[in-house]
Amino acid sequence: MKRTSNVVWGIILVVAGMALAMNAFGITDINLFFDGWWTLFIIIPCGVGLISDRDKGGNLIGLCVGVILFLCCRDIFRFDIVWKMLLPLIIIAVGVKMILGSVWQRDNEGEWKLLDTSANKEGAAVFSGATMDYSGEVFRGTKLDAVFGGMKCDLRNAIIEGDCVIDASAIFGGIDIYVPDSLNVKVNSRSIFGGISYKDHINNPANPYTLYLNGTCMFGGIEIK
Repeated sequence: MKRTSNVVWGIILVVAGMALAMNAFGITDINLFFDGWWTLFIIIPCGVGLISDRDKGGNLIGLCVGVILFLCCRDIFRFDIVWKMLLPLIIIAVGVKMILGSVWQRDNEGEWKLLDTSANKEGAAVFSGATMDYSGEVFRGTKLDAVFGGMKCDLRNAIIEGDCVIDASAIFGGIDIYVPDSLNVKVNSRSIFGGISYKDHINNPANPYTLYLNGTCMFGGIEIK
């Protein structure tokens, strides 16, 4: 999936670069700053996310919102009406996604709640950055919150003697979790306009222990590295 994402972004950058070059030599007169150009910063990432990310719901909603805003900028839809309906629609979409996620994952609730996360120190980054390093510590689980901030959680040198669980929330923020290669990862994601990325981590059935990640992302992201 990462390769697909890189190819799509590569094509987009090549096309944009060629357009700028032809404009510079007077071959074309392509206006890259047309009405509604800024909506591409919503449409393109969400479109790529539909191809490359495992969590499709948030990207699909983001794509729809971006397209509607673009049509408003082109005077196809009325901005005042759509703007009044935008927030209610987002709230409804978040609620529906949470309900469906709870129903679909009900059978896995016991799996995600196996352990007591109070065994280790917890971390929070609110309008700031924070680093949680568990090197040399016996790690059983923790809770991480990033709100308008960034957080790094390093488990690479932690002492892991069994399965462990992390409850993580990224609200307008990001969380990077570094895990050892010997640790399997399973993810339970509830996300809107964001998601959890763990494409580079490969699970091995022979590995003895598993990290269970409960992740909630709203306009934010969590990455397993």
